[in-house]
Amino acid sequence: MKRSARGGGGDPERLPRAAADRGPERASPVREGRRPVRGRRVARAGTPLALALPAALAVAFLLLPLAGMVARTSWSELGTHLGSAPVREALWLSLTVSFWSLGIAVVLGVPLAWVLARGAVPGKTLVRSLVLLPMVLPPTVGGVALLLGFGRKGLLGGVLEDWFGVTLPFSTAGAVVAATFVAMPFLVISLEGTLAGLDRRYEETAASLGAGPWRVFRTVTLPLVAPGLLAGAALTWARALGEFGATITFAGNLPGVTQTLPLQVYLLLQADPAAATSVSLLLLGIAMAVLIALRGRWAGGTRTPGGGTRREAAHDGGGPPTPGQPPGHPDHAPLDAPAPGGGTQAGPDGDGPGGGAAGDGRGSAEAPGAGRAGWSLRAELTGFNELALDAPPGTTIAVVGPNGAGKTTLLRALLGLTDRSRATLRLGEAEVGDLPAHRRGVAWVPQDGALFPHLTAVRNTAYGLRARGVGAAEAHRVAREWLERLGVGHLAQRRPGQLSGGQAQRVALARALAVRPRLLLLDEPLAALDQTTRAQVRHALRRHLAAFDGVCLIVTHDPVEAVSLADRVLVLERGRVVQYATPAEVTRHPRSPWVARMLGRNAWRCTVTPDGGLALPGPGRLVAADPPPAVTGGEAAGAAPAAGAAEKVGTEAVGEAGAALAIFGPEAVSLHRERPSGSPRNVWPGRVREITAVGSRLRVVLGSAEVPDLVAEITPAAAVELGLAEGSAAWASVKATEVAVVRL
Repeated sequence: MKRSARGGGGDPERLPRAAADRGPERASPVREGRRPVRGRRVARAGTPLALALPAALAVAFLLLPLAGMVARTSWSELGTHLGSAPVREALWLSLTVSFWSLGIAVVLGVPLAWVLARGAVPGKTLVRSLVLLPMVLPPTVGGVALLLGFGRKGLLGGVLEDWFGVTLPFSTAGAVVAATFVAMPFLVISLEGTLAGLDRRYEETAASLGAGPWRVFRTVTLPLVAPGLLAGAALTWARALGEFGATITFAGNLPGVTQTLPLQVYLLLQADPAAATSVSLLLLGIAMAVLIALRGRWAGGTRTPGGGTRREAAHDGGGPPTPGQPPGHPDHAPLDAPAPGGGTQAGPDGDGPGGGAAGDGRGSAEAPGAGRAGWSLRAELTGFNELALDAPPGTTIAVVGPNGAGKTTLLRALLGLTDRSRATLRLGEAEVGDLPAHRRGVAWVPQDGALFPHLTAVRNTAYGLRARGVGAAEAHRVAREWLERLGVGHLAQRRPGQLSGGQAQRVALARALAVRPRLLLLDEPLAALDQTTRAQVRHALRRHLAAFDGVCLIVTHDPVEAVSLADRVLVLERGRVVQYATPAEVTRHPRSPWVARMLGRNAWRCTVTPDGGLALPGPGRLVAADPPPAVTGGEAAGAAPAAGAAEKVGTEAVGEAGAALAIFGPEAVSLHRERPSGSPRNVWPGRVREITAVGSRLRVVLGSAEVPDLVAEITPAAAVELGLAEGSAAWASVKATEVAVVRL
């Protein structure tokens, strides 16, 4: 008796053990009849003796001199030694020199660190070597180099003395120069590493909101790298405080002028060793205090930008109440509540009142829903992405495709943030392709939202308005309106680290929509949300996009988003356009295997043969009831883009002559224990590779040596009846009438 399955009812309780019982059994951490063992620590592999012994010797080697200093300190005379006039004078001079050195290092070192980390300048390797050189040079050699550079007969010293009357050697200013020379590298190296590790999406997002480079540096970059800057500054100050060799060589050892604490220790060793030990202990204490203060930044351990960690809630509405918020405040506020009206025109777009987005002086704090003239999109991209787009105002385009297709590269090219592709961009009547990102009028929401961790939700949302010249009070008012519209108004005073992923994404959407851009770019804006919140935010976003007077591009992997939010769907593969059509057309006739699989269908590349058959890459064949006619190579080369496509001629990924895509749904696949007989003309043997539950049905992946893998959808009862399990043999059949063929 032959058994086959293609849907039908069934009892989920009759699932085979491989599909039903395995999950719960694995999920249970304690087997029945056994009590969990408490108080027992997990055994860990010990440190090998060959490593432990040298490590202990290294610690002893470093600790012994310090222990000797502490042991030999005359504690009864410590106050007398440290309170003497020469020591107090040297301490005051050391503090003066070290703080002046720190100030110079910050003024010169911060820009240098930025150039080394971010600047595209030639010779960066050489410059970095010059920065590191004072750290490896003997201090006395550094002092000699300073004499030859800034001394009276040095390269610059004579000019300074003749023209400005400035003499650096053997002066307090010379001591400052010597300390800066050896200490500034600590600031530069520390800050360069922090800048290199900073996620640039924060700065790029700020630029897309209208902030110019200097404003981005002041309001985003510096606050985010503040921990690294403070760490470098503390190390620089400590190194300047303890400088000896370069100072005594270049500035001398003049009491009250250049005699700092390290030089005082050197003199006391000859006259009063006990006092020298006391002063050395003071310097040791200062150094240890600096290192202890930096233990989370320099001696291991990391901190997230802005401090704190993100609080993950069980759902999007989780988290403690905002101060001043009554207990039980609803986290899911109505997403479509009407916002208070009213808006005022503000200064022009750009980095403050003097800027101008695309040169038209548009900057506003309009309330949500306020209308104005629309902005069309016309763009041509070259490089990795080869395509053209032409869309009228109010169009929403969903950009889909497999990983590496160039979706995010497309968005970054429209922003002018990548060299992989270059875009000629026209928004409305303005050519903005040659303008910097902050003057294009293009807002961007990256995948993770890129909320500035040092700003609250309301200040994040108001950031773009402030960058465009809107006053603080008005910008915050409009920001609160947008937060209310997206259901997170009660979270206005929380920082991003206190928001769940869904809450943070809604704040990011509010921030982008608040600046009313000409072009809105959303990179998977709903990916971080749970299903319930995603549906709510999708509904609110659809309402806002319906009133949006520009063009919106949404990168997504969710077919529901593409269908519900977009007017057109742009399918990319390897940077080229595969299909550009309405969601209905893409759903009915996908021209990409990836899109077909995203829609839950089987999609096989094939070639239409002269006899009307479909040749597959393997030995198998596929029969369709109504295949397209075979074409010659010349006909394929001259094929025009699909109807409704706006991409440039020659940019569509046209396949070889006769190339096509065969598509059939998983519900069209019938599974059998033995080879079926009857009407099906497509029959293949295979083995079950995977069984997964999808709602109340099962999806079975069948691998075959004759055809590509195919997916069938059956009921749990049918799986039991056929005895299906991973690795079991089965036959698959598909009727020719169920196969749709799309020409590539």
